[in-house]
Amino acid sequence: MIEAATRPKPFLLPEFCKGCWRCIDACPKHCISAGTEINPATGLLPVVLELDQCNGCGLCLSACPEPYGLRPASGEVGFELVDPAEMFGPRPRADVRAVTVPDVRLPLPPVETLVIKGTYASAIGAVLAGCRHFYGYPITPSTEGAELMAKVLPKLDGVFLQAVSEVATVNHMYGTSGAGMRCMTFTSSPGFSLMLEGISYMIGAELPGVFVDVMRGGPGLGNIGPEQSDIKLACRGLGHGNTHAPVLAPATPQEMLDLTVLAFDLSFKYRNPVVLLGDGYLGQMTGRVKLPATYVRPGLPDWAVYGDAAHRGNLICSIVMVETDLEEHNRKLNAKYARMAAEEQRSELYRTDDADVLVVACNSPSQMAKGAVEMLRKRGIRAGVFRPITLWPFPIDALKPLLGRVRRLVVVEASNGQLEDELRLAASHAGVGALPPIDHVRRFGGVLPQAREIADRVAELEGVLS
Repeated sequence: MIEAATRPKPFLLPEFCKGCWRCIDACPKHCISAGTEINPATGLLPVVLELDQCNGCGLCLSACPEPYGLRPASGEVGFELVDPAEMFGPRPRADVRAVTVPDVRLPLPPVETLVIKGTYASAIGAVLAGCRHFYGYPITPSTEGAELMAKVLPKLDGVFLQAVSEVATVNHMYGTSGAGMRCMTFTSSPGFSLMLEGISYMIGAELPGVFVDVMRGGPGLGNIGPEQSDIKLACRGLGHGNTHAPVLAPATPQEMLDLTVLAFDLSFKYRNPVVLLGDGYLGQMTGRVKLPATYVRPGLPDWAVYGDAAHRGNLICSIVMVETDLEEHNRKLNAKYARMAAEEQRSELYRTDDADVLVVACNSPSQMAKGAVEMLRKRGIRAGVFRPITLWPFPIDALKPLLGRVRRLVVVEASNGQLEDELRLAASHAGVGALPPIDHVRRFGGVLPQAREIADRVAELEGVLS
């Protein structure tokens, strides 16, 4: 039996005390009382110890919940606070410093113009951008892109893996991207939702990867018709935490190819996922596609965890346990987002030089909007189209000069104001004091706005009879 004189008495670490009072209830000698002074580090009220009558029974130590505000007295039996980062000494690293192996652009032999659907065009763009690793789970209306990758990649010493789920898909991408390899997936709206946690992990770990989301009708399982209701998800909801990624919105099969190539460039430039946001109609429709003059033979970034001696010192991780360190990491990410917002805004202007009415649209609806503009011009209404190609960052710098001279904005979309919300938010952040009146044409559930519908609505707003 241990004598009372040799048993350690407790001491208090105020910054760990939750003020739960369990120790007060446990102490048979009434040596512990409720505190009255707030600890500035925690905002809580630590208990107060008066140990004259303490016999070292240890009941208070047993009652104290983790992470243990009460400890055995220093120098006796007890715990020693050790920073986990220092517990096992310095982390071993290779003496060789990793270097970047640069990408090489090689000439592509001229070929005839292709007539292919949008998903095929995106798959070809990925291959030309150096992607040799594809992971995905079939989901209409994006599956044809995955099918083409399944045919092509094995012939290029690449990897095609049909994952067991969308959750597995994004984690396969995390691992491949961590090795510095270019990877992608095709998915559609419900599948994209399942990938969001993994996308957040990739953003936190600063890993590239291209996600092609061919949007379909929702919410829920919805249907396989075209919609644009993932704009909110891609621009404002990429998983938990402080997350952003460039969001590209093609309008033609040609842009499905071109913007997929761009997506890989941006993804590695910023070490960040990139989302290519198409709609179900664009994914399935065919169009003329001309291949670029070059293709990419990918190199290897210096940060890659590649498994060789030169990269042995690298670490890929999205967990930062110390709050101040995680705050600093978020500041770094915020600075990167600011660079993206400043440097990567992209848009197209169509007949806006003299426009009084500006139609704002992206993806397939922007093509219908251009047709509507031609109808309106024949009715004497000077209309033009502003097409954001990047939905995040929204191209507000190109829109601002137009806002002072147009009478009206009409936002055309296959969703309930998600594109309009991005416009309004970007304008607010850019300090635009007053916007012109904003009206809209919206369709839902797999129905796209049509040119005649857009033209009639604008004419009605302008007071021009058809």
